Amino acid sequence: MSSPSLQFHQSGVSSSLPNPRRVRARLRRRPAGDQSGGTVWLFDLDNTLHDASHAIFPAINRLMTAYVARVLGCDEATASRVRVDYWQRYGATLLGMIRHHGVDPADFLRAAHEFPELADMVRVRPGLAAHLRRLPGRKILVTNAPQDYARAVLDIAGIGHCFERVVAIEQMWVHGHLRPKPDRRMLRRLLAQAGIAPHCAVLVEDTLSHLKRYAGMGIRTAWVTGYLRTIAPSRPHAAPARETAGNRRDAAVRSTLEAEDRQHASHAAQEHSVTLVAAESQVPPAAGGTALAPQSQPDHVPRMRARVPNRPAFVDIKVQSMHQLQRRLRRTGS
Repeated sequence: MSSPSLQFHQSGVSSSLPNPRRVRARLRRRPAGDQSGGTVWLFDLDNTLHDASHAIFPAINRLMTAYVARVLGCDEATASRVRVDYWQRYGATLLGMIRHHGVDPADFLRAAHEFPELADMVRVRPGLAAHLRRLPGRKILVTNAPQDYARAVLDIAGIGHCFERVVAIEQMWVHGHLRPKPDRRMLRRLLAQAGIAPHCAVLVEDTLSHLKRYAGMGIRTAWVTGYLRTIAPSRPHAAPARETAGNRRDAAVRSTLEAEDRQHASHAAQEHSVTLVAAESQVPPAAGGTALAPQSQPDHVPRMRARVPNRPAFVDIKVQSMHQLQRRLRRTGS
């Protein structure tokens, strides 16, 4: 609502003249870089613009294990086994803690996102901001992560000024229900609100199930593979062969939110739960179809890039990082 002081004429000066403070605010919000052309880039955050598998997702899992140990009054090795068991049975540790121990979801989620050293955990490739600025078109961040976390990561990475808008999990409510990616209703509403035709949008993601879901809406898709891991603490077990990692994640998100609805969990708890599910299911299993549980992983296990399959038909562009995106676009004539 505008201030009353802006709604009348004083000394013959019209209130329609631009307010200098508002002009400066608009200039500060204007994203940097090339905004030309009709393309609108919808960027994911974790493992797309920065390497979340490097430190952040493993940290979430360590914090969850410590929380389980406190609740159960056990050592961390036992807590880790319980955490893996709950993930295998319910798709998310949070579900098991709610169902079997009556924990407060909001308290659990706060404990799992305590990152006093976030600046040391965010890892981006040099020149990321310059590549984003050179990429022609509007740029919007669309992430299932919480708003404060997303903005903090953008600021640390030095790329917050490249985006005209940040759409975090808090903005993904549709008709009273939380609809995170890959829900089509949420994205349809976002495109409509921003005046974006689906054929003008390009979703840039690391998660294949999200790309597949949204490709059916007519938007273009770019798959970023460079931050996927083969072995990391954020993958406690291998998914069954008949299920894909994307299917498990989508099912885990739905199951988590349904369980929290039954427990009358707050909106804040629902918002953060999606990040936890992502952290627990981010990394593909190791070679041979198995993965090491967190308590059994030696410290010297190297972090390895995932063995990424060929580009699926629903993916228009496959790149390892943002650095390759513009070059690949020129090659394909997009």
